[in-house]
Amino acid sequence: MNEKTIWVIDDDPIYQIIMKKIILKSGIFSSNSSFSNGKEAIDSLKKIILKKDKMPNIILGWGFMDEISFLKPQINTEIQIYISSSSIAIEDKERAKNNPGILGYMCKPVTLDDLIKIATT
Repeated sequence: MNEKTIWVIDDDPIYQIIMKKIILKSGIFSSNSSFSNGKEAIDSLKKIILKKDKMPNIILGWGFMDEISFLKPQINTEIQIYISSSSIAIEDKERAKNNPGILGYMCKPVTLDDLIKIATT
């Protein structure tokens, strides 16, 4: 089995629980982690690459993408980023589309079909 890991970064604990259940039910991913903000996820990445920098206490939304762009060259594994948002603003969809680090933009809630698409990309 090809090992696939998925991280859910969302400040809504209920959404995290729902996503964890969908992810586990799908059987697609070998591991999953949840983070309530971008800083927690970035800190986990930094532990992986053994790098420590000072950062603001919380990184939200597009600030997370800025930090990932900085860290990506130092990581020895492929990172695929999909945005799951409750926003239906065209500007957000366009910003995601124009960012080469983002592979897709999905409106919440993420479905099993969305997870299959992520896993097979």
